Amino acid sequence: MYFVYLLECEDKSLYTGITNDLERRLKEHKSGSGGHYTSSHGAVKIVHTEKFKTRSGALKREAEIKKWSRERKIDLIASNKK
Repeated sequence: MYFVYLLECEDKSLYTGITNDLERRLKEHKSGSGGHYTSSHGAVKIVHTEKFKTRSGALKREAEIKKWSRERKIDLIASNKK
């Protein structure tokens, strides 16, 4: 099982990534070892997740979301809170 996730950073920016272990990946981001972007922007919390059976499916969705505007990502997050 793979997950596409959106992570909120300390500066309120959003980071999109994939993982097969959300808890581990969040810990990596928070410790500064999760990647350059989140180590410099400070990871706070995962605000959205989507499950995929294959890595390929998750990678396609991640690429799609990364092309979106911030506003569209915020709409996606809000739509799951309803």
